[in-house]
Formats: sequence, structure tokens, C-alpha cells
Amino acid sequence: MAKATLTISSRNYSSWSLRGWLLCRFAGLDFETVMTPIDDAAARAELLLLSPSFLTPCLTLDGVKVWDTLSIAEFLNEEMPEAGLLPHDRAERALCRSISGEMHSGFANLRAALPMNLKARHPGFKVWAGAQSDVDRICAIWREALAASAGPFLFGELTMADAMYAPVCTRFATYDVKLDDACAAYRDRILALPYMTEWTAEALKEPDEVEELDVEF
Repeated sequence: MAKATLTISSRNYSSWSLRGWLLCRFAGLDFETVMTPIDDAAARAELLLLSPSFLTPCLTLDGVKVWDTLSIAEFLNEEMPEAGLLPHDRAERALCRSISGEMHSGFANLRAALPMNLKARHPGFKVWAGAQSDVDRICAIWREALAASAGPFLFGELTMADAMYAPVCTRFATYDVKLDDACAAYRDRILALPYMTEWTAEALKEPDEVEELDVEF
């Protein structure tokens, strides 16, 4: 039996759940995934961006509970530093924390206009100006990091930053967001990770239970 548990909401809709789950997988943590029912009021509020705080994912390890994705990342880095969730170089660690924090607290227009939905596909989707500025900033972050590290991931090896931006990769695929070659290649590398294909396969089995996120665009 796993000594750790990670409580998540929806695999299909919850970007924060995906981030927390990827962090645990990147760290090599032995954990059990526990699902919160979609009809739980708090879970629905989070998915619909109606909650001021995010209580899932929540990691429980050795009796310690940690929620908030960045807190989970830092906690796992303390517990399992050999996993490399943060780069070894001091300057790279600072940049990794900064771009992870920017994803954590920013890009509100992108979240609202392009909600995560792994089952959906919207070819030719129109990304309006507010969300496009978020797309442009994210692509600038990716290009800078990839150029500095030479890839294949943002800091060479997988780190917390890749977990933070993985749901953005799914959004770019869902909404057919036009990207330059470097950013498209990074998106595809993330989506092709075995962890991502495992998560997506489970997401596709979920019933469509959040009608507000299954509207026709």
C-alpha cells in the first residue's frame, strides 16, 4: 500500500490536479490517487474558476498534508531532492521558480477563454486578444528556457516548470492554438510523455459531468 495519497478532482478538466499528479510522478513518489467526486461543491467551484483557493490537489505524506501545487512542488523537492524537480544551478533554480510562479498566479485570460478539456477538440478556434497575449507570453517563456537549456525540456531534464506548463500544452492542442516550430515541438514532447498518455487515457473514461465546460464554442 502506498504511503502517500494525492487527492484530485477531475482528470479531464482539472489543470491543477494534473500538475500535482505530474509532480509526484516526476519525483518518483509511491502514491495512491484518490478522486473527489465532481458533484462536490468545492471541486466544481475550483473547476469553474469560482473559488478563490484551490484545495485539490492535496498530497498527504507521512501524516503531512500539502495543498497548492507550488507548495507540493517545494515539499517534494525537500523530501526527494535527488529527483531534480528544481535545477541544480542557483540561477536556473531562480528562473524555474519564477516561471512556475508566473504560471501559478497569472494567465487568467487563458484559463477563462481556453479551459482545460482533454476530450474536446476545436479546430480553427479563435483566440481573442486577451488570451492571445497570455499565449504570446507563455511562448516567450518557453523559447527563452529552451534556448538556454538546449532542451528537450525547459531546463534540460524534467522539472517542476514542465509540470506547471503541461496543462497549457493540452489547451494548445484542444483549441488548435498556432505555435512556432520550437513551441509546437515542446508541446508535442510533453503530450507524448508516458505520464501524459496515462493521464489522458484515464481522463477519456470520465463521464462528462461539468456542462459549463462542455459548451459548444
